[in-house]
Amino acid sequence: MSDGGRPGRVAILISGRGSNMEALLRGMRSGAIAAEPAVVLSNKRSAKGLETAAAAGIPTEVVRRRKGMTHEDHDRLVIEALDRYDIDLVCLAGYMRLLSPLMVARFPDRILNIHPSLLPAFPGLDAQQQALDYGARFSGCTVHFVDEECDHGPIVTQAAVSIEPGDDASSLSARILEQEHRIYPEAVALFFQGRLSVEGRQVRIAPATGTPAAG
Repeated sequence: MSDGGRPGRVAILISGRGSNMEALLRGMRSGAIAAEPAVVLSNKRSAKGLETAAAAGIPTEVVRRRKGMTHEDHDRLVIEALDRYDIDLVCLAGYMRLLSPLMVARFPDRILNIHPSLLPAFPGLDAQQQALDYGARFSGCTVHFVDEECDHGPIVTQAAVSIEPGDDASSLSARILEQEHRIYPEAVALFFQGRLSVEGRQVRIAPATGTPAAG
């Protein structure tokens, strides 16, 4: 979704190497996602994904949380940076910070996150190890809209990954990441096709144009 018929504009927020960022960039470059990358922003100047974005000609921003700065003060600076780019959708791609209510309110139903578990199971950090420690038979990944709670917002799409004998956090993470790279671009594409609507905790996905509705 965008205004005035222009291409949608995406901000991607990262804290590290940004492999999901790269998957989103591939989707936008190929035309699978009807949008363009407007900016890549990180809370860490050392994030490797910034180099990747800059090499691709995408503007980058770094907004570090300085000593004594509150969570909302930091997010206020992030919002100021994003507002310079006329953003339609914010995509969290390994952004290792919880968003404040201020940030969520600025982009209502316009922030997506990818999490490496089948939410609501195993929210928070080290989700893959959490699944292994629990003895789960399946894990996976979830794309969801972001609300004020950690890994809690309405779910757009999920992919399951079986947990194999002998798996450790590294091997499980690698298989989950393959699915993350598949379903995150798909979810962003649906957003810019105007096919997602949020009703309470439910995300409705409208059929593609010309496709009969199910049922």
